Amino acid sequence: MRGRIHSIETLGALDGPGLRTVVFFQGCPLRCKYCHNPDSWNFAGGVEMESEAIMAKLRRSRPYYGDLGGVTFSGGEPCAQPGFLGELVELCKREGIHTALDTSGGCWSAQIEDIAQACDLILLDIKAGTKQQFEWLTDHDSFHNLLHWLDFLRKTNHSAWIRQVVGIGLNDTEEDKQNLMRLLDGIQPEKIEFLPYHDKGRGKWQALGLDYVADQFFKVK
Repeated sequence: MRGRIHSIETLGALDGPGLRTVVFFQGCPLRCKYCHNPDSWNFAGGVEMESEAIMAKLRRSRPYYGDLGGVTFSGGEPCAQPGFLGELVELCKREGIHTALDTSGGCWSAQIEDIAQACDLILLDIKAGTKQQFEWLTDHDSFHNLLHWLDFLRKTNHSAWIRQVVGIGLNDTEEDKQNLMRLLDGIQPEKIEFLPYHDKGRGKWQALGLDYVADQFFKVK
């Protein structure tokens, strides 16, 4: 099967345990105001690749994975290409390669639930703790899909890391913390990561002719 890929990073150490190959899928339905990869939004962008070509890259990197590493499917939003993602996850499972799925939670379906169940680890990026804040930040009505992801984790107790970008003026109040904790009620993630907001994507916004709107709302510490 063929799918659209934004880029592939080798020896990544930030997107899951151990050393990993990070496969960034092209295309995302969300429009997060602080996105550092706006060039990954367009579903027609990136390059088209065969699943076997990606697997060949993963096989070459296997000696570096050790006991903890593997592949992380990120984006963009990998779940926006569920057929392609599902095939890659299945191929990795056949070869014993650890799979992590890094998702914004903006997409959900029965097919995606099967893929999530097949992955070894879910990295769930919770953009915001309320529907109103989520839709304002992402410019997309998909908070209900995030709730499906949380219900899945609650129901299955699947291995998961929870992530949230935290910024001054974005979600740094005590109320924001309580909203996040309410969402996570009944879920036992292996790790919760709070990632400081940064503006390193500014140059990409400007190169695409886009106004870097985060300047209007957020501050860099």
